[in-house]
Amino acid sequence: MKNVIVTGGAGFIGSYIAEYHLNQGDKVLVIDNLQTGSERNIEPFKKNPNFKFVQANILDFSGLESMVKEADAIYHMAASVGQKYVLNHPVNTISNNIDGAERLFEAMSKSKTNAKILIASTSEVYCHLDIPQNEKVPENVNLIFPTGKFLQETYPVGKYVNEIMALSFAHSRGIKVTIARLFNTIGARQSPAYGMVVPNFLKQALSGKPITVFGDGLQTRSFSNVKDTVKALSLLMETPKSSGEIVNVGDDRECSILDLAKLIKKITDSDSEIVFMDYKEAYGVDFVDVRRRCPDLTKLRALTGFAPSIRLEETLKEIAQEVKVVYESQAAQ
Repeated sequence: MKNVIVTGGAGFIGSYIAEYHLNQGDKVLVIDNLQTGSERNIEPFKKNPNFKFVQANILDFSGLESMVKEADAIYHMAASVGQKYVLNHPVNTISNNIDGAERLFEAMSKSKTNAKILIASTSEVYCHLDIPQNEKVPENVNLIFPTGKFLQETYPVGKYVNEIMALSFAHSRGIKVTIARLFNTIGARQSPAYGMVVPNFLKQALSGKPITVFGDGLQTRSFSNVKDTVKALSLLMETPKSSGEIVNVGDDRECSILDLAKLIKKITDSDSEIVFMDYKEAYGVDFVDVRRRCPDLTKLRALTGFAPSIRLEETLKEIAQEVKVVYESQAAQ
């Protein structure tokens, strides 16, 4: 039995990590301030004697050092996320994401813990690369960040600082760390409130509203089922070979946003029309979208033997069922 800490464990991916380890018989501590997470995501776990939830911000949580000292594995998932939140709260986004990670690394260093920490970074660090058609982005590519023009940069820049900080603490203070650059992860429990494309499209399709595609819809993404993502993360946590490594985690099968809208319309048997909206109109600020985002998973496979297996259509059907239940419940009120 392991002692596992999940910061941001009431969030979308974090709650699945908590669930995975509870199913493995581990003890799980979730620390979450519920800024973007939801207690509803972890409600079913509260009856499990191996589960504990602490509502707190890791920036000022006084019990952090003692808790990380007893941990075997720490997943740092706490972050300000979602395009809408990032653009509306750029200062909070970059300060919370950088300061929170530093606080956690300092706590690990001071407590002399033997725990390994997995840091959730993001594929958005690649967002200004011009990836040739049919090529996938590897971890060792040189990154590009524009000179302070777009508010959207607060998220990837903050995450990149987390990566550098993590490797610095690993080098100078000996903490064991793995960095996972997460590509688009989808599944049940993902909220549409912060601009996530799949739950938004599904909500629009099921309510008969226009399915609104930002830009021309020809931009592509690779969508990973959250269960595949969590399995990959758990394997990275388990293997000693991943310490000190940066690893892409996601699915390497691409889909255009327009094709995603069409697929969701088909799955939900929706009469919604597909409409297009300019980014400036959608977000209210200048925004540059990446045309392709698809991971090279060679390193992940080499370290863990893992390959994603759950197909996009299967995932969308699962999410559609959850969104439908929620929508019908709200409509009945």
